[in-house]
Amino acid sequence: MSGNWIALPKSEGRAARQAHADMPEGTYEREFGREGFFGPATQIYHRRPPTGWVEWEGPLRPRAFDLNKIDAVQAGPLEARPVVGNASVQLRFWRQAEAMDHLVRNADGDELIFVHEGAGDLYTDFGHMSFRDGDYIVLPKTTTWRIEPSAPVTALLIEATNDSYRLPDRGPLGNHAVYDPGVLETPKIDEAHEASQAERPWRIRIKARGSISTVTYPYYPLDAVGWQGNVMPVKLNWRDIRPVMSHRYHVPPSAHCTFLGGRFVVCTFVPRPFETDPGVMKVPYFHSNNDYDEVLFLHAGNFFSRDNAYPGILSFHPAGFPHGPQPKALANAYNPKNPGTEEVAVMVDTRDPLEVSGEAEAVEVADYVDAWGAANKRAQAAE
Repeated sequence: MSGNWIALPKSEGRAARQAHADMPEGTYEREFGREGFFGPATQIYHRRPPTGWVEWEGPLRPRAFDLNKIDAVQAGPLEARPVVGNASVQLRFWRQAEAMDHLVRNADGDELIFVHEGAGDLYTDFGHMSFRDGDYIVLPKTTTWRIEPSAPVTALLIEATNDSYRLPDRGPLGNHAVYDPGVLETPKIDEAHEASQAERPWRIRIKARGSISTVTYPYYPLDAVGWQGNVMPVKLNWRDIRPVMSHRYHVPPSAHCTFLGGRFVVCTFVPRPFETDPGVMKVPYFHSNNDYDEVLFLHAGNFFSRDNAYPGILSFHPAGFPHGPQPKALANAYNPKNPGTEEVAVMVDTRDPLEVSGEAEAVEVADYVDAWGAANKRAQAAE
């Protein structure tokens, strides 16, 4: 079954000529969109902020989880703590302090590792590469691997369940926009790879259909002497991302897309200058992401549209209500205090609803919803 969106360009009442710019005086813009930021959308202009709630009842609400409090160190990534997930994507939080004494293989889908803290060496079927904080590492489904940390590692694991990671289409920007594929690094058959081949019995722990199987070899299975082809692990550091910007327009999160799954996207926010046009908001606009759940993990810096956000916190805004800048950020929407953004953050938008794990609920920031609500109550009391 196929068809086109009912997408008639219409305007009614007081409205801006251009989305996100020169809004009617005394109004707050909310984007009412479909398919995340990739589909059709209407800008609705309100007299009051769309996040003006003072109370919230029921399970649908903005939530946040302090992953710093998931402090148990694991023996390997298969023990990483689940955070949120659905049938298409699983997010887990991993702490690894010592060299892994076994190998792992994920047969359920491609694994994307975002290294939040630490550094070390990664050994795979394809050879060796070092890693550091801020690295994304894409491991194709069934890659066999292990790490040896040189500093304790914490990482966000994003599994593309029964799926593969692909690069986004850059359209008229060209293939070298955002990041040049030439900066992607691949494993090497080098001296470190050769030196890692300790000849003793080795276990490979395999995750398939959510269960773990263990295969034992009398030798080290990562003994490749070479390879050629176009399926391999790749590494990208956020420092090599050059964000799309406009001095006259706040570009949507979709412009910051880093990797694509079939039912979700991974975007990266990195430091950039603020917009300079006086009629353009310098913070994310209010939006109703009607089809996608939104997760954001703060890796470094201060997130300019949130209050009391800090590295290691993960926010979760399920589809079904508008969200956007918190009151303190909104007060500086047109006159920011700094020349540019400071945060580095990983955003995962999913087409299907996410379920929150018990491990995440145990570290929930209970008053997160009041980051908007408490300020609204104070404003209401002052009137």
